[in-house]
Amino acid sequence: MALVSVVGSTRAGSVYDQLRADLLTSRILPGTKLKLVALAERHEVSMSVIREALSRLSAEGLVVATPQRGFRVISLSDGDLIDLTNTRVDIECLAARRAVEHGDLAWETGLVAAHHALDRTPTLLPDGGVNENWIDCHRDFHSALLAGCGSPRLQGIAAALRDAAELYRVWSQTLAHDDTRDIAAEHRQLTNLAVARDADGLTAALAAHIQRTTDALLRHTQQ
Repeated sequence: MALVSVVGSTRAGSVYDQLRADLLTSRILPGTKLKLVALAERHEVSMSVIREALSRLSAEGLVVATPQRGFRVISLSDGDLIDLTNTRVDIECLAARRAVEHGDLAWETGLVAAHHALDRTPTLLPDGGVNENWIDCHRDFHSALLAGCGSPRLQGIAAALRDAAELYRVWSQTLAHDDTRDIAAEHRQLTNLAVARDADGLTAALAAHIQRTTDALLRHTQQ
């Protein structure tokens, strides 16, 4: 029985990873209804495994569970996007300021290493698709930026908000086609300001960095 449980959990984890990648690379578009039977056949797993994976994605805010109607990908909502962005700016800037004030040499070293990995990882694949490895490096960079704040709870809130915003960030590229920004330069600036212990400069740059995604998507939805 224990072996069956472990295998089931492993399959659910694998399906979760695959579905999350499909969402974060826009292979599944906003508002798409996620049909359990079709997903179970596609991934060659049981319906319960699909439900477990979708429940995890729902907890992250990537999909929505509706009673009697199943699961669907979140829709592109202007109101939710603005609210989420404002909250992220408040929380992440607070954590970044504290990181500058309290972070030690180990924090600086971790941040520089995370930036190096991000900077050396291509944003897009040769076919033009979003590089999942870059998404991981991007998450690690922003986590490293706030890691010196000294508050695991504050870091956890920031991470949860960032996860909820991940689809919006991807959509700013794949749907809004915000291709003019120099995102590598933005991350370089954030790193330099943090290491220089410039709290005011860092929080201003971080707020602008977060807001840029929102502005691109709002332009897209209002066309």
